[in-house]
Amino acid sequence: MAAPSLRYGPHPDQVANLHLPAGEGPFPTVVLIHGGFWRDGWDRTLMTALAATLAAAGTAAWNIEYRRVGQEGGGWPGTFLDVAAAIDHLAGLDAVDASRVVTCGHSAGGHLALWAAARHRLPDGAPGAGPAVIPRAAVGQAPVADLRAAFTAGLGRGAVRDLLGGGPDDVADRYAISDPLALAPLGVPQLLVHGTRDEIVPLSQSRAYARAAAAEAELVELDGADHFDVIDPAHAAWLTVLERLPALLATP
Repeated sequence: MAAPSLRYGPHPDQVANLHLPAGEGPFPTVVLIHGGFWRDGWDRTLMTALAATLAAAGTAAWNIEYRRVGQEGGGWPGTFLDVAAAIDHLAGLDAVDASRVVTCGHSAGGHLALWAAARHRLPDGAPGAGPAVIPRAAVGQAPVADLRAAFTAGLGRGAVRDLLGGGPDDVADRYAISDPLALAPLGVPQLLVHGTRDEIVPLSQSRAYARAAAAEAELVELDGADHFDVIDPAHAAWLTVLERLPALLATP
């Protein structure tokens, strides 16, 4: 079944594909957020295969696009506003149970998935504050979960600087409300899956975040897996996510 493309805003990239299971809804839903160091050049097709496996397993998938660095309006705060708006759009879709939503993102999308699950903790006036849809849990697939450390390490050739418009000493207020590690604990369960051979986003990112999140976060380290294995629908990394999703989506 083809996944319809739905608009959540006027920009060409304010769009998402809704993959629905067979049968009657409303369905619990996973919001998929692709990576690419928040930059133009990568898009949501990275997550299409994962969306198909979710729908086949009985869960709706909302595979979102958003404005990225290199596009007009991308970066701070447009990227964050788009992710927030895309998730809040679920509240108006009859096929979706907006009370049973989990965010799931890869790499930079993993950062956005964790951040989106913390929106209810943001101060009034912050980009993305006041969510209409509050995720029940978040999944980070090799996430950039510690923005300060990522900036210091120069991950993605300065990707964090480009996203936020400077370093922690230049725009400390932005890091305080966009860095998952700074926002932890989030108040919802989190699952992190990360390969031991990831040379793009080091495993230390997830380890540092899991320590800060403490009992809220489960970190699954996959021996021998690289950065892209975690979005292979046939890999143990994705099977680990699928196994844990029912518990993450369950009614408390």
